[in-house]
Amino acid sequence: MPRISEKGLYMPSSPIRKLAPYAEAAKRAGRKVYHLNIGQPDIATPQVALDAIKNCRANIVEYGPSSGNESYRRGLAQYYQNLGINVGYEDILITGGGSEAILFAFMACFNPGDEVIIPEPFYANYWAYAIEAGVNVKPITSSIDSDFALPPVEAFERLVTPKTKGVFISNPNNPTGCLYSKSDLERLSAVIKKYDLYLFCDEVYREFCYDGAQSCSAMQLPGLEDHVVLIDSVSKRYSMCGARVGAIISKNRDVLAASLKFGQARLCPPFYGQIAAEAALATPPSYFEEVHREYLSRRNFMVDALNQIEGVYCPKPKGAFYAMVRLPIDNSDKFAQWLLEEFSHKNQTVMVAPATGFYFTLGLGLNEVRLAYTLNIDSLQSAVACLKEALKIYPNKI
Repeated sequence: MPRISEKGLYMPSSPIRKLAPYAEAAKRAGRKVYHLNIGQPDIATPQVALDAIKNCRANIVEYGPSSGNESYRRGLAQYYQNLGINVGYEDILITGGGSEAILFAFMACFNPGDEVIIPEPFYANYWAYAIEAGVNVKPITSSIDSDFALPPVEAFERLVTPKTKGVFISNPNNPTGCLYSKSDLERLSAVIKKYDLYLFCDEVYREFCYDGAQSCSAMQLPGLEDHVVLIDSVSKRYSMCGARVGAIISKNRDVLAASLKFGQARLCPPFYGQIAAEAALATPPSYFEEVHREYLSRRNFMVDALNQIEGVYCPKPKGAFYAMVRLPIDNSDKFAQWLLEEFSHKNQTVMVAPATGFYFTLGLGLNEVRLAYTLNIDSLQSAVACLKEALKIYPNKI
C-alpha cells in the first residue's frame, strides 16, 4: 500500500473534534451531551444576513473576483474605519474563512523552515496551518497562574533566531479569553520593529470584550504598517460559522499580492457567503448589545460556578467566549474521553476540549480543559452540575 506523506502523518488531530465519535456514541446510548468543546455560538445569525440569502435572485451562482466582491470589500473597509482602523478596500483580501486567511498569509510571508513565535496555549489549528506552510512554531508559554497574561518582551527576544520571521497573537485570545491591552501590544511592537518581523494578529473576537475593556487592533500601532497582517472572519461576530468568509487585511501590498496568488487554489471566495457577509454589515447595534449581555451573563455564571467546585480554578476571561480551566485531574485527554464513555449524571454528560491540544510544549495542559460558554444559561447550569459530579468520582484525581 502506498504511504501517505510525512506532513500528513505529522498533522495534529483537532483537539476540539477528535472526541466526536465518543460523543456520538453517548448520544446513541440515549445520553444528553452538553457541548462545551467547540466555539459554535447558539446565537441567531442577524436577520439581515439571512434575508439577503433568501432574497437573492441570481440566475447563476458564478465565479467572483479572486480578491472578493468589491462592494463587500468597500463595506468592510468602512466597518474598520468606524473602529478607528484606517484601511481602504485595496488593503483587504476576502478568503474562505479566517482559516484560509491564516494559511495564505503564512505561505505568503514564510519560507519553509522559517519560524513563528506564538504564545501558548493557542488555537490548535495555528499549528496545522504552520505545518501546511512548512513553518516551525516556537512556543512562548503563558500560565494560568498569571491568567495567561502576555509574556514579557524579554521572553520573546530570547526566542528570536535568524530564522524567525514573525509573531502570531490572538486578541481577544482563543483559547484563554485573555485580552491584551494597548500597552501590551506597544511593548510587543518594539520587538517587531527591532527584528523586522511580521506581526500576525487574529482579531475575530474583537466584538466580545467585557467589564468595560475594549480591544486594541494591531493595525492601530504606529510604525507597523508594513509589518501587520490582520486576520478576521464573520464566523463569530455574526454567528455565521458556516458562511466561511474571512479576510486578510494589511497595508503591505506585497503580502496581499502573494496571498492572492495562493487564492488560485480556490478561485474565489464563497458566492452566498459574501452575500450574507455584506448584508451583515448593516446589523443594528441592538444585536451586538443583546449578544454582549448574553455572553456576559454566561461568563459570569460559568466562572463563578466553576470556582466554587473544590480543586477547580477558572480565570475570568476578558474577551471571546472561552475559558481555560484547571481541574484536579491527571490527564485531560483521558478525562474528556471518560466523561463521554463512562460518566453519566441524570443521563447527561459534558464534552470538553482537552487543553493538551492547545499547547505546543509536550506535557503542558494535562490538568486543564477549554470550555466554551456558547450554550444558554440553563444548559450551562446542567453542564457545570455534571462536571461537578464527575470530579467527585473520576478515578484519577490529583
